Amino acid sequence: MFDTVDLKIKVIPKSSRNEIAGRLPDGTLRVKVAAPPEKGKANAELRSFLARRLGVAKSAVTIVAGEASHHKVVRVEGGESGWLERLRPDGPET
Repeated sequence: MFDTVDLKIKVIPKSSRNEIAGRLPDGTLRVKVAAPPEKGKANAELRSFLARRLGVAKSAVTIVAGEASHHKVVRVEGGESGWLERLRPDGPET
């Protein structure tokens, strides 16, 4: 179990599905979400997607920087061992 980790993420809203789409050269994770970037919908979808993917509660995923930007810092608290493997770009959400 880990305590807390901050992830740099570039969000691509209005995609056909939720998925981890790779990494930028600086290590930033590219995440596609189906929700539009309006009224916090894309942020909520990002939090839900990451929580499911990492096996944590949605409340354990918070956006700590970039709330209104495509580039965000997301904090994840209290995940299981092997969580990093779940962030591999491998296509759609399972």
